[in-house]
Amino acid sequence: MNNRYEKICHNLDETKELAQKFAKLIEKKGCFVSLYGEIGAGKTAFVKLAADALGVREKVTSPSFVILNEYHTAKIPVYHFDLYRLENEGVRTILDELREYSEGRQATFVEWAEFSQDEIPFNHIKINVTYDEDESRKYSFEAFGHDNIELLGDLSK
Repeated sequence: MNNRYEKICHNLDETKELAQKFAKLIEKKGCFVSLYGEIGAGKTAFVKLAADALGVREKVTSPSFVILNEYHTAKIPVYHFDLYRLENEGVRTILDELREYSEGRQATFVEWAEFSQDEIPFNHIKINVTYDEDESRKYSFEAFGHDNIELLGDLSK
């Protein structure tokens, strides 16, 4: 089974469709998701759409200044981290916390995961978001761990 999947979304409706499909697959067991991409690539938009599909009733906002937003109104708890403002030392102080948020039936999204210094060794799904001049977005998924590899297989169907 392949541990990679790519999808190009040409507009917001296609991104919403991808996020809804992804949310449906993670709502049973939960998932830890690390997101990579430049500013404006669409990381937060994807998280918002997935959170909405999971049933989050609150307004989902970027946790750039607070580091973590928690949402408990969905089918499973949703945790949304942003590592952009943390220096190397700051990231080190929350690595144990990130591991805790990778366990159990919950959805954990970590934006700017490149600032984790690749210290996310546990099972997770990595999503790299890139965009073209035509406003299309390419979502490149990579799975780590057996359950996540199966999940990507289901996402690609």
